Amino acid sequence: MAAMARALPRPGRRFRWRIWASAGGARGAAGGAAGPQDYDLLVIGGGSGGLACAKEAAQLGRKVAVVDYVEPSPRGTRWGLGGTCVNVGCIPKKLMHHAALLGHMIQDAHHYGWEVAQPIQHDWKKMAEAVQNHVKSLNWGHRVQLQDRKVKYFNIKASFVDQHTVRGIAKGGKEILLSAEHIVIATGGRPKYPTYIEGALEYGITSDDIFWLKESPGKTLVVGASYVALECAGLLTGIGLDTTIMMRSIPLRGFDQQMSSLVTEYMESHGTQFLRGCTPSHIRKLPDGQLQVTWKDGISGKEDMGTFDTVLWAIGRVPETRSLNLEKAGVNTNPKNQKILVDSQEATSVPHIYAIGDVAEGRPELTPTAIMAGRLLAQRLFGQSSDLMDYKNVPTTVFTPLEYGCVGLSEEEAVARHGQGNIEVYHAYYKPLEFTVAERDASQCYIKMVCLKKPPQLVLGLHFLGPNAGEVIQGFALGIKCGASYAQVMRTVGIHPTCSEEVVKLRISKSSGLDPTVTGC
Repeated sequence: MAAMARALPRPGRRFRWRIWASAGGARGAAGGAAGPQDYDLLVIGGGSGGLACAKEAAQLGRKVAVVDYVEPSPRGTRWGLGGTCVNVGCIPKKLMHHAALLGHMIQDAHHYGWEVAQPIQHDWKKMAEAVQNHVKSLNWGHRVQLQDRKVKYFNIKASFVDQHTVRGIAKGGKEILLSAEHIVIATGGRPKYPTYIEGALEYGITSDDIFWLKESPGKTLVVGASYVALECAGLLTGIGLDTTIMMRSIPLRGFDQQMSSLVTEYMESHGTQFLRGCTPSHIRKLPDGQLQVTWKDGISGKEDMGTFDTVLWAIGRVPETRSLNLEKAGVNTNPKNQKILVDSQEATSVPHIYAIGDVAEGRPELTPTAIMAGRLLAQRLFGQSSDLMDYKNVPTTVFTPLEYGCVGLSEEEAVARHGQGNIEVYHAYYKPLEFTVAERDASQCYIKMVCLKKPPQLVLGLHFLGPNAGEVIQGFALGIKCGASYAQVMRTVGIHPTCSEEVVKLRISKSSGLDPTVTGC
């Protein structure tokens, strides 16, 4: 009850909004102070979670302000309102992924009777301009939505003064102080640079830059094995660029490793090159502008080098907390990664300060979870709701050339949690109908369902590798969220002919030792 009580607004307390103007920049009354304005909610961060929380609170009749500022990347890339997903993440990534898939479809077209002149050419500049224009339209859309809901927007970099007040400097040097009853931190994260590697910061780029390049990145080295690394490398290969992934250890850490291996197998068989077990030691810029990268092979112990036009770091992300002066407010963070510690109510160590999204410790770094967490938080604070965000069985998809969608536990997690003898895995290799006429390789198109062995065989996890994986997994995620059993899935009628129907036809278990290859409908 105490946890619920502290999540509710405390009436009667009032806070003021003030502008302290620098010399020559006075606004309002003499002395530079504006009239008092009270905020029920102040959101720091204009990304997916922060905006969702702010809009929901405003819709519930509360007075809301959003503070957002994007620090330019080391390469000088900057963008507008909307956060990582809109500007340098999900949206531009998916659009460029789609551009790469279109290239493959064009190659298939002649099998279906379309006469397409070969070789086909891709224009990076044209694609980038179209994608960036769409992103800018989304930036504008978010501004309009805030205005329509009477949410005050401040384009300033905020830091805490105390538990209820933040400070920022506006254009013209004005110092702005904003105070509120409740504060939500939703500042997200930024890509990590390996600053210990000579030349990494000076010559490398990250996902903060790749989607905003006006010219083609050319021959590219992607360093890392995260989903960001594989997605970027996959789309670059797909539009015809010479692309290499350098990874120190395993791909897609935290995901099912059998599926991860199939993802990289497909990528390698379709043109992406891999340097496994290697770590870069330094980067040097050559007179012709190319980048000479030196690395060490961890297996042989030998040193090697190569030249590239672009080096893209995709080695992880760091939360945007260091400039917030959280200590002034008494907000605790994990000293190892600087993420903000939160409870099930998204509350920090200070009861009226909350953190949602990538900046919060132990939360999935996914846009939809941040959005839902933000909406639910606003509803608890201002809408008399007690619903908490459920972070179990959250579906996601890795948009590699052959897409990988999953929900629930990986096989490794299921074994660790329940024991090898207590799980059953049903699986199948299949060939999408679209691959048949074009004679495309389907060796890595694979599905597996991880279940408890004990009846009714509760589904613990579902993993799908193939076309439109996100669309497939989104539908099955509802069933798994509702506690579906293997028998219930098998009694579900499939839609024919689709890749999705292969999920409801999984009859072969790994323990049977039978060949899981599907031969046809």
